[in-house]
Amino acid sequence: MVEVLVKVTRNYQVTIPASVRERLGIRIGDLVRVIYDESEGVVKIVPVKRSRITIRLGRRITVEEIEKSIEEVMDESTR
Repeated sequence: MVEVLVKVTRNYQVTIPASVRERLGIRIGDLVRVIYDESEGVVKIVPVKRSRITIRLGRRITVEEIEKSIEEVMDESTR
């Protein structure tokens, strides 16, 4: 178990300590799920594993294609 003390900012934000990020494999831009477990009275941070989206280079992509890709990622993150 890793335990680190962090400070809550005035915007109610906290930094996930490097030792925890490394163990969870969290990188910049990743999504995490924050869960409050009432039975234990604790907050849990769970990385959201998602597949990478590949877009072919060499052609213009439409707004619709971008929006569809965003929707697919958001759908995966809610599973």
